[in-house]
Amino acid sequence: MAMNGTITTWFKDKGFGFIKDENGENRYFHVIKVANPDLIKKNAAVTFEPATNNQGLSAYAIKVVPESKYIYIAGERLKLTSIKSFLVYSEEVSADPRIDKDNAVLSVGMLMGSIRPKTAAKPGEMRTLKKLAITTFQGTTSIFSEDEIDVDATVKLLKV
Repeated sequence: MAMNGTITTWFKDKGFGFIKDENGENRYFHVIKVANPDLIKKNAAVTFEPATNNQGLSAYAIKVVPESKYIYIAGERLKLTSIKSFLVYSEEVSADPRIDKDNAVLSVGMLMGSIRPKTAAKPGEMRTLKKLAITTFQGTTSIFSEDEIDVDATVKLLKV
């Protein structure tokens, strides 16, 4: 059963390093177990087969995820390898569609929201909005709502 992880330590001169797996465990790996060793570097995302050796947890059949994997979310370009974690959650927001007159770029969600008769949303009425928060290894968190993006489709891309 393949797992995802991140190279946390890489001793190029010694030919081995450690991968933090999706459970937060450290796994030893050796360069001969890596399909594309030229891409090995600290913080690189990898997929691998988990194993256990006499020293503990290890990894084999390792593939380094090429850096070129970018994902575009609401016009922002995010590098898949820089995404540390993501979280889908729901938030109660006001149902009044607030339209920003200065900002003429309206997402389809906003347009659909503004087409509804104004009387549909009573002042103070709430609706549940699905949101996606993405945290990068650099420590920045971006939050996108289902008004801007297709949350479920985006999550599928993040699980690559």
